[in-house]
Order: sequence, then C-alpha cells, then structure tokens
Amino acid sequence: MRPGGFGAADGRLRHCLRKFMKLRLFEELEDTWLPYLTPKDDEFYQQWQLKYPKLVLREAGSVPEELHREVQASFATLHKHGCLARDLVRVQGKDVLTPVARLLVGNPGCTYKYLNTRLFAVPWPVRGSNVTYHEAEVAAACQTLLSLNSYLQLETVQAWEELVAKERANIDEVPVCIGPDFGLGIFDGPDEADIRSRSAYNVTLLNFMDPQKMPYLKEEPYFGMGKMAVSWHHDENLVDRSAVAVYSHSCEGPEEESDEDSPLEGRDPDTWHVGFKISWDIETPGLAIPLHQGDCYFMLDDLNATHQHCVLAGLPPRFSSTHRVAECSTGTLDYILQRCQLALQNVGDVTDSGGVSLKSLEPAVLKQGEEIHNEVEFEWLRQFWFQGSRPRKCTDWWCQPMAQLEEMWRKMEGVTNGVLHEVRREGVPVGQRNAMVTAILASLTTRQTLRREWHARPPPASAFIQVPCGLANNSSARPPGRPPGPGLFPTRIRALEGACR
Repeated sequence: MRPGGFGAADGRLRHCLRKFMKLRLFEELEDTWLPYLTPKDDEFYQQWQLKYPKLVLREAGSVPEELHREVQASFATLHKHGCLARDLVRVQGKDVLTPVARLLVGNPGCTYKYLNTRLFAVPWPVRGSNVTYHEAEVAAACQTLLSLNSYLQLETVQAWEELVAKERANIDEVPVCIGPDFGLGIFDGPDEADIRSRSAYNVTLLNFMDPQKMPYLKEEPYFGMGKMAVSWHHDENLVDRSAVAVYSHSCEGPEEESDEDSPLEGRDPDTWHVGFKISWDIETPGLAIPLHQGDCYFMLDDLNATHQHCVLAGLPPRFSSTHRVAECSTGTLDYILQRCQLALQNVGDVTDSGGVSLKSLEPAVLKQGEEIHNEVEFEWLRQFWFQGSRPRKCTDWWCQPMAQLEEMWRKMEGVTNGVLHEVRREGVPVGQRNAMVTAILASLTTRQTLRREWHARPPPASAFIQVPCGLANNSSARPPGRPPGPGLFPTRIRALEGACR
C-alpha cells in the first residue's frame, strides 16, 4: 500500500500487537527485574557469543586517529551551526518531542522516515553531485561524514565476512571485540555481492543529547538498567537484513561522580551504554555494553529484526552517527517526481473557465491520480513544510525540488476539481458517474481526515515564520504545515456520496 495513511490499518495492527506483547511481558515480570550482564560479569562474553553473535564491537583504538579527530570536529561544527534539532514525532496519535536532537545526512534526494516523521537528508558531496552549503565548515563536516561512511562500509563488510567464515568453520570463540590488529581476507564466496549491498549505507542519522540539560529521562523498565536516552526499539525503514553501523562519541563531561542516591549494581550510570535484548524474551539475559569515546558497533544481518536495542544515558553529552541502508523504494526525490509525472499524464488542455481537461475518465486512472495526490501532499510537502526552516539549516538543496513538487500538487488540485466537475455534469450516465465516484471517494475521504489531523498538530516554533524557499504565500493554494480549512471537503464528499444514490 502507498504512504500517506494508506497502510494505516497495518500500522494499527502492529501497534496493538506490540502493546499486547508489552503488557504480557510486564505481567510475567510482576515486580522483578530481568537479568542483564555487563563486562564485569564472568559470563558476559560467553552470552554475547551464544545469543548475540551478530553484534560486533569495534574498539576506538582500531579506528585511525585522524578520522577520530575529523569526525568529532564535524559533530562540533554541525552542533555550533544549529543543524541538529529535536523531532516532533507522532506516537500513538500524540505529538512527542524527542529528547535526542537529530540530523539526517546522506545521498542526494534520500529521505528517512521514523515515527511518522520524514527527515530530508542534507546531501553529502558524492561524486557528480552539485551541493552548495551555507558555510564552508558545514561542507567540510558533510565531507567528513561521507568519509566515515566509506570507512564503516569497509569495516562492516570485514565484520560480516568474519561472521560468515566463523559460521562455515563452526569456530567456537569470542570474536566480538575487534582489536587494532583485526583482519581477514576478502570473502570470495557466492554471498559477497549480497554482503556488500547490505552494507552499502546511503544515509546516516546523527544524534546528540546532553543528559545534564534533560529534566526527565525514562527509566529502563525491564532490567533496571537506569536512565534511557532512547527507549527499546528496532530501527525502522531499513532494507531487509541490512547492517547498521554506529560511531559513538561522548564529549568531555564533568569530572564529578553522578549524584544518584543508589548507584546501579550493574552498569556504571556515568558511562553511556547500548543495551540489547532478544525481543519479548524473558529467559535470555540482556547486555549493557559500555561505549567509550570513538567506539563503533555493528548490527549485522537480521539482528535489528530479532533483537531490540536502547541507549542508556551517561553523564557527558554524546554524539553518534548511525549509518543505515535506508529502504528508499518510496523515499527518494526521483521516486516521488516520477509518481507525480505519472498522475499528471492525465492532464489535458486548460479549459475556457481556467480549469483543466482530463484525457481519461477511466476509474483506474482517476483512482491512481488521487492516490498520488495524497502521497505527495501528506508524505512530502506537509512533512517538509511542517519542519519549518530546519531542512534549510545547512543547504537550500531541497528548495527547488519542493517548489517543483508544490507546482505539481497545484495541478493535481485542478485535476480533482475537474473530476468533480465531470461527476456533477448533466448527461453523464449513472453507471459511469457511480464508477468515477467509487474510484475517488476513498482518497478524498482520506485527504479530508489527514488535513484535519495536520491542521490540529502543534507546529515546531519555526514552521510558519516564513514561507519556505520564497514560494507563493497563498495559504488556500499551497499545502504548508497547516492545510486549507477543514471544511473544504465534507461538502464535496457528501455530494459525491449523494451522487451514487
């Protein structure tokens, strides 16, 4: 099903299932904590090997020192220029501000969607791209992130090849902590191309949080691991069985000890950790892995699907760069432009009254056009405009494409009016009229519902200060964060329903 509310039923079903499983897990726990292990525990590495073999840690000492310096400087640069921002995400029908500030950087035209929020990638300067950044420092930072991406791709392939080789040889050892002298020959088996494609990161999601400035952080609910920066989750919208690579950088923080009254028996609450557990499993101990400055970890194959992870807060501020193979079949600029062009193939000449004529009134053609109309409005334009000035903090790269999409959307509004005109036109056979109404009614009803929802959403502070990219300031004709008035469609929908009677 297409985006823009078309898969809402599946989403609600998944949410209900997760809620049921969570409640069931809490019932089984009652008032007890599940066990978890840290490197201080004797069985920690054995449990890692047995239950978490597709989780790989790359120690900071194994990463080139120059790359450390450049990456950490790029984090500071992007933070200084205000490029990272907290997201207003949609969770269980409510708007929630994330405790973590984020920025998406990646291949030109890529987006990444999580928790019903689409992020628009600041393009990194891949060969053949033409990106103008607002600041030379920002340009250098994006170049560094591209270099880090290339480095982590090679390291991921190497780690994956080790895993494949170990499984083939059935080696019973603990390979998860990779030191500076780690190395293996290139795996030349039949799965090499697949390994490389599932390590071909196309975006990185940067994260930043300063725990000292957060008035409240949730406590980890299952193991008693302490305060969480990011709750238990699977990473969303990734290519199936693709890897995730994370570079972690904890800034120099206060030297004083945490003021917790009762320090946790397990992990050190002053140190950042990443937690892992097998989804909905109360038998297998979880892991809390300390993250030191410059450490990297890799989630290989189906680990992200079969396990959940969380980020446990320490004392100092922390950046991370999380490199992913985003599932972009419906999430690139090229994709949505092609979809819009497909919808507009049905547009004919301008009529004497200023409207548009339609080349075809076939129900399948009308249905497809209205679905694309919803997709570009709710999955792209409103998502972009709702974020206000944020997508343009680093570069104006997205402005021209969004102006182009907006112009296409305007033409689709004309198509909708043209279809409604045909439905009301005298002399149209009843059967044809009913077929046209049936083809478009669901899309118009969805559009009305989603426009109401967007109209009710509280926008980020910067969303409506100015019209993005200098586009026309005509609120009745364009789809910014706040839509045309909610009363626009009910009359039309009632008229369509009446036309079928």
